Amino acid sequence: MITITVPATTANLGPGFDCLGMALGLYNTLIFQEVPEGLFIEVEGERAEELSRDRSNLVFRAAERVFQQVGRRPPGLRIRLINRIPIGYGLGSSAAAVVGGLLGANALLGNPLSRESLLNLAVAMEGHPDNVAPALLGGLIVASGEGESLVYTRVTLPPLRVVVAVPDVVVPTKEARRLLPRQVSLDDAVFNIGRTALVVLALERGDYDLLERAMEDRLHQPYRRRLIPAYGEVVQAAREAGAAAVAISGAGSGLVALAPRNHEEIAQAMRHAFVRAGIPARAWVLPVVEEGATVEVSGRR
Repeated sequence: MITITVPATTANLGPGFDCLGMALGLYNTLIFQEVPEGLFIEVEGERAEELSRDRSNLVFRAAERVFQQVGRRPPGLRIRLINRIPIGYGLGSSAAAVVGGLLGANALLGNPLSRESLLNLAVAMEGHPDNVAPALLGGLIVASGEGESLVYTRVTLPPLRVVVAVPDVVVPTKEARRLLPRQVSLDDAVFNIGRTALVVLALERGDYDLLERAMEDRLHQPYRRRLIPAYGEVVQAAREAGAAAVAISGAGSGLVALAPRNHEEIAQAMRHAFVRAGIPARAWVLPVVEEGATVEVSGRR
């Protein structure tokens, strides 16, 4: 029996579109077991009733990538999914499914693939590294490129906590990407390059004054914010409660806020701002976690 634990992630972090991501302390658990024949998938937790239990399930599709790559597969497979990461709100639920499926299949076969190879497979499935890299490796990841051309590094951070507010509004990633322009001006590109470098430095130093000035973006948030009802009111509420910076998490609709203190107050302020606009919402205060996905085999880690 293989047990995989995969953290949630928040990607982009304002200007770092498709290249910045952090692992957060909220986890999905996946349990893989070889059986004599057949495919059996059990799902519980977030949106369990909506997820497929056949070969179209994303976790199984990721596992199948490993089986095809290695050229071996178990005679049958049982997968149990315990989903705690909200699905469709920009917290890396699909990345967690992909990473979990890859790790589970690899462990069942005796770990023939390295983590580097698994990361490349994950990026190939997701199309970009900003969620899958921190889900697999933990911490803050800066990454660029795709597949075999991927260049990435982990950034050592001081202890950080992040406020996450999730309204009851699902934003499909495809819809969020459809809104983005195919071309941007040179000025906007240069603006985001500079701000992304500053965001990384601010997080590494725990410099919230710099983060407040750096977490601006011209490439995706001005277009995606229209998909999030009460976006302006929630951002204002977070800032009034003490947030240094607020950003759309991934493609949304979740928002993340960073601050040196008052995290619980900020979480409640953001949730209440959504509720005042007639939108049910949830909020968490989550640590940034340095350890990514873990694999436990028969009680051994």
